Amino acid sequence: MDLYLFHFLYSFAHRSWLFDQIVIFFADYSGYALIGFFVWLLWKEKNNAKRIYGASLVALAMILSRGIITEIIRLIYEKPRPFVALENVTALVNHSASNAFPSGHATLFFALALAVLYINKKTGIWFLGIAIVMGVARVIAGAHWPLDIMGGAAVAAVSAFIIRKILPKQAA
Repeated sequence: MDLYLFHFLYSFAHRSWLFDQIVIFFADYSGYALIGFFVWLLWKEKNNAKRIYGASLVALAMILSRGIITEIIRLIYEKPRPFVALENVTALVNHSASNAFPSGHATLFFALALAVLYINKKTGIWFLGIAIVMGVARVIAGAHWPLDIMGGAAVAAVSAFIIRKILPKQAA
């Protein structure tokens, strides 16, 4: 199923220069926009307790998901990227041939999106939508398998949930 879904999504790559540029933007650069928008949201927040809580929730969820859990999984489980495993795949984005599962981008930006969702549902839905588009774009770009993205999203969900439960309630 992973291979079939990968081939379906990757089949959209290398057909149109404009579409490829859009995929590259979402696969590689949209995360910077999310981080920038989150920083702007923090700066706009007037309540210092909410600002500190939001920054803590996001930072700790991102560190736990990307910096700790993802790295532990990658030590235990090796999975080559599609452009390494398949001869006919040329990635749209520059990437090392490092371990693919779970996707570091997915764990990082889904953790950001889910933490924002805990803080503000409306804004969090937008962040989550962009994280989903980013994940799909990374598959279309040939950098990840679909299960890498889903695994990253799952790691992020667990991480954001754990950090939310650990942080003091009164700060929210």
